[in-house]
Amino acid sequence: MAKVFEKPKALTDKPFHYCPGCTHGIVHCLVAEAIDELGIREKTVGVAPVGCAVFAYDYFNCDMHEAAHGRAPAVATGIKRVLPDNVVFTYQGDGDLASIGAAEIVHAANRGERLTTIFINNAIYGMTGGQMAPTSLVGQVTTTSPYGRSADTEGHPIRVSEMLATLEGVAYIERVSVHDIKNINRAKKAIKKAFEIQLEGKGFALVEVLSTCPTNWGMTPIEALRWLETNMIPYYPLGVKKEVE
Repeated sequence: MAKVFEKPKALTDKPFHYCPGCTHGIVHCLVAEAIDELGIREKTVGVAPVGCAVFAYDYFNCDMHEAAHGRAPAVATGIKRVLPDNVVFTYQGDGDLASIGAAEIVHAANRGERLTTIFINNAIYGMTGGQMAPTSLVGQVTTTSPYGRSADTEGHPIRVSEMLATLEGVAYIERVSVHDIKNINRAKKAIKKAFEIQLEGKGFALVEVLSTCPTNWGMTPIEALRWLETNMIPYYPLGVKKEVE
């Protein structure tokens, strides 16, 4: 019988620790498939964040490095400069990248570091208990905004992709989602392209993935997918934000 699907070789056999319905697992699979299809596993180095994906080094079957909270772009910069022929990627959540790591991602992008960043935006701090993140929507209830985020006191959610797209060192930025099959396929193409941008030496590449957090959103997995589509996509529109030919 022909095999139509198998686990990517760039993933280990270790079971994911993520909550039921969390879409981190889908994104892990897409990243691994892209690595396999490009034939770069033996020269790929990933940098894991602090947050829900802190154990990413257990799941990706390539060389991995753990970074302090928010510092993945800085660590990845050092690795890429020492090993310029290797493919280096960071995998970061919105608390890690857009809050404590905001300076690191901005300056790595501005310098045009030949890195690939996978940015997971689930509009909340996941691992630490559901606090408000820089990406939480106005009116969104979290453990630290029990009456909903207020634009007057907490400001507006940061559109990271649009912000980084203004920088000269950026070669490619796209925002995708994984809430249905059509968008999962689009996300796969974007992630693969972000690695190809690095292989071509064009500059910094980032793919922002809108993701769900059913546990901290207080929803079922299906409700969370619908909430993402109804609430997140209007504020975080999908599509390419910058691409250098």
